Amino acid sequence: MKLMKFLLPAFCVAMLLVPALPVPEFWITQLNYIGLYATVSLGLVLLTGVAGLTSFGQAAFVGVGAYTSAYLTTAFALSPWLALFVGLGLAVVVALLLGALTLRMSGHYLPLATICWGLALNYTMANMEFLGKYDGLLGVPALSIGDISLASGRAMYVLIWIVALGAAIAVTNLLDSRTGRAIRSLKNGTTMAEAMGISTFQYKLLAFVLAAMLAAVSGWLFAHFQRTVNPSPFNLAKGIEFLFMAVLGGVGHVWGAFTGAAVVKLVEDQLQVLLPALIGTSGNFETIVFGLVLILVLKYAPDGLWTFVKGWVPAPQRVRDWADAAPLAARDHPPRGELLLDVKKVRKQFGGLVAVNDVSFTIHAGDIMGLLGPNGAGKSTTFNLVTGVLGLTSGEVVFRGHPVAGLPSRDIAKLGMSRTFQHVKMIPEMTVLENVALGGYLRTKSGPVQAMLKLDRDEERRLFAEAERQLARIGMVDKMHELAGNLALGPQRLMEIARALCTDPSLLLLDEPAAGLRLKEKQALADVLRQLKAEGLSILLVEHDMDFVMGLVDHITVMEFGTKLMSGTPAEVQASPEVRAAYLGTEH
Repeated sequence: MKLMKFLLPAFCVAMLLVPALPVPEFWITQLNYIGLYATVSLGLVLLTGVAGLTSFGQAAFVGVGAYTSAYLTTAFALSPWLALFVGLGLAVVVALLLGALTLRMSGHYLPLATICWGLALNYTMANMEFLGKYDGLLGVPALSIGDISLASGRAMYVLIWIVALGAAIAVTNLLDSRTGRAIRSLKNGTTMAEAMGISTFQYKLLAFVLAAMLAAVSGWLFAHFQRTVNPSPFNLAKGIEFLFMAVLGGVGHVWGAFTGAAVVKLVEDQLQVLLPALIGTSGNFETIVFGLVLILVLKYAPDGLWTFVKGWVPAPQRVRDWADAAPLAARDHPPRGELLLDVKKVRKQFGGLVAVNDVSFTIHAGDIMGLLGPNGAGKSTTFNLVTGVLGLTSGEVVFRGHPVAGLPSRDIAKLGMSRTFQHVKMIPEMTVLENVALGGYLRTKSGPVQAMLKLDRDEERRLFAEAERQLARIGMVDKMHELAGNLALGPQRLMEIARALCTDPSLLLLDEPAAGLRLKEKQALADVLRQLKAEGLSILLVEHDMDFVMGLVDHITVMEFGTKLMSGTPAEVQASPEVRAAYLGTEH
């Protein structure tokens, strides 16, 4: 960790000192372009690599920043520094509008939509008379800071790399924060994130806007570095090239943006000279080579070239600096015996199929209730109706006196209901501690600006202290620094329980937590649930393994074919002929 603290400042200082060295102007120019391209690729790392939203249109946002500044400084003699803020504002407005229209799309529709608006924006720039049409705008003034002119490539180099390195550090800080964990959760679907109280659309839009702002800043620098602007550098082909840089370098890694930009820019220039000489004719043959390289990289190094570089860089480890952190605020929990959850004749139809047919049950504070039934009985569907993942066809769900039917799962989570999933949902690239900390999202407040400036560290220490406490509560504190994806199924299910506990729930809902576990793992899980029961936590346990739950629960509701078969104590359920018939069948 000490070495990492030294390496990053040393790298930044070394890069900023390059213009002072006796290096050729050509090197400076190349590094300027690498810095500009890396800044755009950083946005794609955040948008595509982390949030999982593929965009081919980032070059259009580069054009928004470039054209805004070029037009305002040439037509109205506005200060370039004021034009920067106008360009950023315009990029944000365009990103919000396009994001609102396209980010609700999924699958291949979103990339197709980014192609469409990328083409539309570029076509608009190229056909506006006041923007010079395809000839563009000439005579863009050079930047200056006071009396210091940045007209030369060496002077611009310092500003370009201050922006690029500053953006990299800001994105790194962002990803290691409450906001960053929320953005990371988007890539693995929205169900788990929403259940933790995260508005997934809001964070998709945030990632989209931040990527657009980075592209617009790069465009502003590009305009005043080139001193001329035309539509060619902002077309769809350039948007694809920016995405190629990010993927080649390592689309999930901040410093992969710099690796990809450097490799593409340097190799592209060499290929433009070598290939025509080898083939004997001119043309954009480097595109063919890059296509083949990308295929090989995706096959043999799907995480990009940065995976080879980071092997030489010590991996950072989180310093445990939260021993004396103040506890997070806790919610008021209902007294034992109070009616906590009242499910009244809930029904769910999928077309003509009735999956849940007028099922009712109640849970009182301090109790553990089991919702049992054979496979296909409708238990998980009922569970999803209670937690807001699915909408009700009819019926009512009341939690702590609040009707919650029709509310999104994130709003239900705010009331104090937290859940796990039948199939474990986690972020495998994050540590166990970070996954559990995601459960504390609603108990913290810091936003993206605070995160990028590292003004959220006190709250982060409090959150990680809480996450460690929950891991200790279930006996997993020794695994808190392991990657969640490296855990076996049993520990992953326990980690999910710790994440749900980190929300400080009044009701914990566990969806088949013993599914797929071996005997010893089931015994360890049962011990954890007994401990939580002894602490007075209210639990709704969905299971089909009757032997597992009999010694844990106070009451049981049994379902069969989407209907309620019976409710009672464990002893009453065990003695019921109807339940035995449901599990074992009847003799004809």
